[in-house]
Amino acid sequence: MSAAKSRGDEQAYLLAGAAAMGVPLNEAQAGKLLDYLDLLQKWNKAYNLTAVRERPAMLTQHLLDSLSIVPHLPPGDLLDVGSGGGLPGIPLAILQPERSITLIDTVGKKVAFLKQATMTLGLKNLTAVSDRIESWVPPEKQAAGFALITARAYATLSTLVGQTQRLLAENGGWYAMKGVFPDAEMAELPPDVAVQAVIPLQVPDLGAERHLVLMVPAAPKSS
Repeated sequence: MSAAKSRGDEQAYLLAGAAAMGVPLNEAQAGKLLDYLDLLQKWNKAYNLTAVRERPAMLTQHLLDSLSIVPHLPPGDLLDVGSGGGLPGIPLAILQPERSITLIDTVGKKVAFLKQATMTLGLKNLTAVSDRIESWVPPEKQAAGFALITARAYATLSTLVGQTQRLLAENGGWYAMKGVFPDAEMAELPPDVAVQAVIPLQVPDLGAERHLVLMVPAAPKSS
């Protein structure tokens, strides 16, 4: 993909890529995704939000990659752990305005960006939190937990579930984005967590493996 693509070409690229993945994306949403990318590039110069700096690569590795999980997500409030520059949380919030999404990160500068992006993009369904996930106390409206907990380029699967198990709603699940099939990480999961599915993700132009690992609390064994 040429680095000199116009905004119209970028929008068409996102629309085609989303369609190839079975993701319902309209022109207004594609435009807002590009607005988000503009902000990410601008803030990245000072805040080092992402190591991927070439815009064509960001379109694929950040936007399309984040959108690739959309067909596999059930309804419900979502917590995005270690959100960094807002991936996948912000693209999901743009695509699914009806879903309440909370982004959490320990790095204050990153959360400052998340809050600015939330305000600039007018994402009323999005909340950004600066805290350690292990000690964070969710607001009363989410005291019952989150139906979905996502993480992208975060810690191991066992670390993720260990840090967030108390924040998972009854009948909720973890949706962890991984690269290659995470055999070793899955083997380290505690016995009270079960892998329900490992879904291969086909991201256009990515040229690398992607998997979505769906985990749920394991049913207690009958005696």
